[in-house]
Amino acid sequence: MLSGLVYKKGKFSATEVQQITEAIERYRVNHGLSQADLDQIIFSNKLGKEKGHETFWSEITSALHLRPIIAVYHHVRRARHPFAGKGSWTKTEDDLLLECITSLGQQWEKISDVVHRTAADCRDRYRNHLQDRDTRRQGPWTKEEEEELTKIVTEMTVEQGKDIDNDIFWGVVSKRMGGKRGRQQCRIKWTDSLAPQLKNTGERPRWAPMDAYILVHKVDSLNVRDDTEIDWKLLPDDNWNVWSAHSLQRRWLTMKRSIKGFEEMSHAEIMEILKTKKAQSPPPAVVGRKKKSKVTSAEAVNDGDEGDGQPEAGPSGGMSTGSG
Repeated sequence: MLSGLVYKKGKFSATEVQQITEAIERYRVNHGLSQADLDQIIFSNKLGKEKGHETFWSEITSALHLRPIIAVYHHVRRARHPFAGKGSWTKTEDDLLLECITSLGQQWEKISDVVHRTAADCRDRYRNHLQDRDTRRQGPWTKEEEEELTKIVTEMTVEQGKDIDNDIFWGVVSKRMGGKRGRQQCRIKWTDSLAPQLKNTGERPRWAPMDAYILVHKVDSLNVRDDTEIDWKLLPDDNWNVWSAHSLQRRWLTMKRSIKGFEEMSHAEIMEILKTKKAQSPPPAVVGRKKKSKVTSAEAVNDGDEGDGQPEAGPSGGMSTGSG
């Protein structure tokens, strides 16, 4: 990486995916390739060394802004893999995956050929769902588990001068908890529940109309073409930092999905509706008896104008769940 150059990280945006698709098709047409020829180049396991097409990956990467060639390489191979997008895992596939791990170890590319799932899918299925499943707990967390997780994460971050939201290796955290909770369980519990509570002097924070107001204004100020371009970690600031990037993304998705017909709308159209609905400064809170509200998940919240509970830890539909 060049000095002073900071590459983009995280999920590829819809715009970037389109740019990659167009660049690949342009390369195919310009070189008179068939789809089979193109697949041979993409899946040859010879990054930049496929005879006659040494510049393929550099040309595709040049269509994007600040993405490293290795990131583009892995993204394209995952997206175009013949085993991609196969849906939910079956018990038969799980059993076969465990058999392969027993005989092959964690050689995910080799396992992929047997299980007929991508290497990344096999890795994430094992790490997030099958590893330590005999000792893995499901359901609500106990107070003791929450205290143990808080102790482990603060030891790994605060006590070492690291960021409590981002500088965490969740596989290590899960291992230190004896495998009782998986890496994904630990990550979601921390980012959605315990970290906000820690930042709020031990009190569980409540999502309020002012939070929705701030979030809409911040997203609007980014001037993105699509919300997949948003780096949610950049939204919190010194005066508004209780909510994690994961929580903010889930809240945004909840607000967006509350709009009838949002699936057919552009980001700009959705933004205009939410600016009208949410971006008016809410009136001061009325002092009086507070109505006790039930804490629920972000997916179940109809994000209206009244405050509601902070989302409990749980899987979030439509979001990356495998990394950590």
